[in-house]
Amino acid sequence: MKIASLAEVKAKLSAYVDEAGQNGPVIITRNGRPAAVLVAPEDDEDLEARVMGRSRKLLEILERSRQSLRGGRGLKSKDFWRAVKKREPSKAEAA
Repeated sequence: MKIASLAEVKAKLSAYVDEAGQNGPVIITRNGRPAAVLVAPEDDEDLEARVMGRSRKLLEILERSRQSLRGGRGLKSKDFWRAVKKREPSKAEAA
């Protein structure tokens, strides 16, 4: 892990991207305080997990779903998939 100022990272971004890929995260500071982290994803799945894990909208949806389940307003797996099938367009409609 490396720590670098924003000005330094701006001037040498490509080198810091390489650094993050080879040696791990780079902590970027602004006025001496942490402001961001540069992290190189291992693969597409890692990238997706990192992005989705920070999505406020997705986290809000998940929390509402958890509250709904705690309140007893959920579907059993077979009922869920039955509802999904009902929403899918038929093959004749899709063509």
